[in-house]
Amino acid sequence: MVNHVSLSETFNKDEERVNWHDETLWWIRQKRDKAAWQIPEWEELREMASQIKMNTLSNLHDYLLQFEKNALANGIVVHWAADADEHNKIVYDILTKNKVERIVKSKSMLTEECHLNHFLAEKGIDVIDTDLGERIVQLADEAPSHIVLPCIHKKKEEIGELFHRFLGTPEGNADPQFLTAAARIHLREKFMTRRVAITGVNFAIAETGEFVICTNEGNADMGAHLSDIHIACMGIEKLIPQRTHLSVFLRLLARSATGQPVTTYSSHFSKPLAGQELHIVLVDNGRTRQLGRPDFRNSLKCIRCGACMNTCPVYRRSGGHSYHNAISGPIGAILAPNLDMKEYADLPFASTLCGSCSNVCPVKIDIHQQLYKWRQVLTKEGHSPAAKTAAMKVMAGTLSRPGLYRFAGKAGRWFMRNIPWLTNNRLNPWYKQREMPAPPKESFGEWFKKMRK
Repeated sequence: MVNHVSLSETFNKDEERVNWHDETLWWIRQKRDKAAWQIPEWEELREMASQIKMNTLSNLHDYLLQFEKNALANGIVVHWAADADEHNKIVYDILTKNKVERIVKSKSMLTEECHLNHFLAEKGIDVIDTDLGERIVQLADEAPSHIVLPCIHKKKEEIGELFHRFLGTPEGNADPQFLTAAARIHLREKFMTRRVAITGVNFAIAETGEFVICTNEGNADMGAHLSDIHIACMGIEKLIPQRTHLSVFLRLLARSATGQPVTTYSSHFSKPLAGQELHIVLVDNGRTRQLGRPDFRNSLKCIRCGACMNTCPVYRRSGGHSYHNAISGPIGAILAPNLDMKEYADLPFASTLCGSCSNVCPVKIDIHQQLYKWRQVLTKEGHSPAAKTAAMKVMAGTLSRPGLYRFAGKAGRWFMRNIPWLTNNRLNPWYKQREMPAPPKESFGEWFKKMRK
């Protein structure tokens, strides 16, 4: 059975990898903190971004129509997709209409969500991911494990082996600077020869009908400017009302993602270049359903910075692929059950509910509270494991009866003290990864009574 528990157990077999994965992401979290502390108005920016997003979501219908009107006036071809299948069909129809069989694509978590690469490959379309991290996982035939750092789970030696096999670099060369230069040469030919470029969208502005793409490598710009046809794919929640609001999000995005003051490239696209076609595909794929859930609509504020992943102790030590979803980590664990409760019922439980994700979120999504609420919804809908549901019912019955609770406590202490193997065995899930605590001599209630006397 594919679930977070089994996949994270696989990841944890390589203890060295787990340790540096944990340490690297925590280092990025610390960079984020330093970048945030350098701005006195950081919390005000977070609050402003949260309010702008809330306003957008509350008036999403009107802002989408305003964006469409202005984008069409700018010469952009606007498409609407209800779900992933419709999104993929729209993209494929554009390609077949123009007799295109080879394209370049920059980072787009929406296309990952829609499994566009796999869909196009089945149709005979050759897709080259041009983001370096995305290209690495594409060569490895893997999905990205992080929304900002797609190949964070890979060692440089493994990347060197991939490049030797697919790009012809010298065997055993794992120097990052050399490998980056090799990738640049490899991708340059793709940019120069492919007529269609697909990109994601970081922000779209209703007021002007333009959209903004933020990258550190410039690969989205290369693809968009050198192609005859630019297709931008965007979830409908990426909208903001006015251009003046953009500065708030640009100050928050890079600092939250990587600790940078700003992304290297923040490129505006408002109209097609001379002789070029510019398309934008606006995708729902469950977003309006999430919008209709009062407890979970805040999740649509997400600007895909990855800060919640970098700080999450569970994500850092279980790896992104253990979430078996395009968007991993805490935010993915909120978004995925909205798409399919049964398939992703395990993800909201992959959390300590420590609240660190909510603390770092630049748009103030109450992530840990939503994870807790999803657990309640999933349990009520019958999607939690039967054994866990039964155990929780027994625990609830024990905790709600003071006499039974005191008896259970005494019995538990006695067994742990006198027959420890009854709890210290592999049948006890807690014992698998933890040392059981030493049994206390008395309960808190007993100690409190004694102290009052």
